Amino acid sequence: MADQLVLPDIGPPVTRATFRDVIGDAFSLGVDTVVIPVGRLDVAFFDLRTGVAGDIVQAFVNYHLRLVVLGPIPPAATASGSFPAFVSETNRGSQTWFVETAEELDRRLAERG
Repeated sequence: MADQLVLPDIGPPVTRATFRDVIGDAFSLGVDTVVIPVGRLDVAFFDLRTGVAGDIVQAFVNYHLRLVVLGPIPPAATASGSFPAFVSETNRGSQTWFVETAEELDRRLAERG
């Protein structure tokens, strides 16, 4: 099972300005997976037009860290087809996952070996 940094549900939002701090924390702990609760992400993350999701996901890819967004996607983000398509595409790979529950995450990690 992957070593994980799991951010608590309560805390400051992870934004374009602060996500590098999370990456730094992951490196200092020596983990390969970072789990961020949906509620901790800046609302701009869920609007692909802002570029926030792209910036954050790309940084995790560049640093060879798996990013897991944990929890149900906000309804406003699923209203258009673009964000659900983004989720579907990223979930096909091994680098960025959107999962609704910790149990789903455990299953995916076990499948990856």
